Amino acid sequence: MRKIYPDAEAALDGLLRDDMTICAGGFGLCGIPERLIDAIQKSGVKGLTVASNNAGIDNEGLGKLLRTRQIRKMISSYVGENKEFERQFLSRELEVEFCPQGTLAERCRAGGAGIPGFYTKTGVGTQVAEGKEVKSFDGQDYILERGIFADLAIVKGWKADESGNLVFRKTARNFNQPMATAGKICVAEVEEIVPVGSLDPDCIHLPGIYVKRLILGAPYDKKIEFRTVREREAA
Repeated sequence: MRKIYPDAEAALDGLLRDDMTICAGGFGLCGIPERLIDAIQKSGVKGLTVASNNAGIDNEGLGKLLRTRQIRKMISSYVGENKEFERQFLSRELEVEFCPQGTLAERCRAGGAGIPGFYTKTGVGTQVAEGKEVKSFDGQDYILERGIFADLAIVKGWKADESGNLVFRKTARNFNQPMATAGKICVAEVEEIVPVGSLDPDCIHLPGIYVKRLILGAPYDKKIEFRTVREREAA
C-alpha cells in the first residue's frame, strides 16, 4: 500500500466531507498537524466536529478553522488561549463539549481500542456529569463516558519510516498517539521520513498499522504561544 503522499492536499484527497468528525493531535501549538490543518482550511469543508485538547490560538492551528467558521462543534478540555474560541462559545455560535483532559485522552484511547464506553470518577457531582449515566462501584459513584470514534485522525510526528511507524518528540507526543488510533483513517505529517529498519523498534510510539497516509511536512517554523523573558538588568 502506498503510504507516502507528496503533500497534505493529496494525502487528504477523498477523505474530507461536510459534517464529519476529526480527531486532531497536539496541545496548544505543540505537536499540531499544521500542514493538514491548512489543507482542511483550503478544502472549504464545514460543519466539522473536532476532538482536540484545545483549538490552538487565534489564527494558528485549529484557530484557523474557527476563523473561517468551518468548525461546528469542539470536544475539548481547554479554551483559555483562544479569544475567538471564547467569543464563539459565549455567543453560542460554536457548540462546545467540555471534557476533563485525562478523560478526553482516555475517550480517544478507548475509541481506538474499540471500547464504546467506560466509567470514571472524574466529574462526578459537577456539570461534567449532567445527562450521563451514574453507576456505583464499591460504594463510589462513577459516570459513564463514551469512547470517541472519528472519521479521520490528523497527527504530527517527529520521525517516520516508509511503512508509517511513528516517533513523537518529547512533549509533542501529547494527544497525538491516542488521537491517531481513534480515527477510521489516520493521516500523519512528520519532520523526517527514514528507510524501514532505521528506527529502533523499542522507540516507536505509534505502529505503522494505524497510519494510512503520510507526508513530509518539513520545514516548520517553531511558533511559541507566550514568550516570557527576564527584563535586562541595569548596568
